[in-house]
Amino acid sequence: MPSTAPPFTRAELAAAPREVLRAGRWANAVVLKARVAGYDWTVKDFASRSWWVRQTLGRFLLGRELRALQRLAGLDGVPEQAFRVDEHAIAARYVPGTTLDKAPAEQTTPAFFAALEALFRAMHARGLVHLDSRGASNLLARPDGRPAVIDFQAALDTRWLPRGLRSVLESIDMGGVYKNWQRRAPDTMGAERAAAYEQATRWRRWWPARGYFGVSKNRPGRR
Repeated sequence: MPSTAPPFTRAELAAAPREVLRAGRWANAVVLKARVAGYDWTVKDFASRSWWVRQTLGRFLLGRELRALQRLAGLDGVPEQAFRVDEHAIAARYVPGTTLDKAPAEQTTPAFFAALEALFRAMHARGLVHLDSRGASNLLARPDGRPAVIDFQAALDTRWLPRGLRSVLESIDMGGVYKNWQRRAPDTMGAERAAAYEQATRWRRWWPARGYFGVSKNRPGRR
């Protein structure tokens, strides 16, 4: 039978070369890049947080992100091989690239944004919204020019939602894509996308979940 063992353990992670990508605050995971088992991994780890954060908020956020990544398994542009390291950490293959807030103009072409739009539509077709697409640090331009999306901590399963609400959430998601497109190449969006962006902006005024439990999302650095 095929092995179901995780790619690495907590002990192997502790012994591996690693760097802190984001230290986070008291209610956030520490985000690491680690070289383990021949690959680079992104690790989100609550082990150093207080007992209350580890056992409540940490478990909830890790579980939600892991389920989202597993739902999107096999979709190009989403971190691969997501798994639970232990009760306080998850990991997925590290996605190389430059965040859109730092990417040069030659990487963020109209073709790039059209591909990013298609990636979000594919995510929506699998019944998932990202809900943090406005943050340019969550969108990557990979070295080969293709887009990627990271940080699914706010992702939401939409399969159980009424069609109308699901449509609104998907519109808000796409609004983040169009916001970044408008910043970089507004003349290439076209009237239909510009109108969709305006509609998403109107919907977002009524959306209460801006950030996680009041924690600011204005965080520097690559995830």
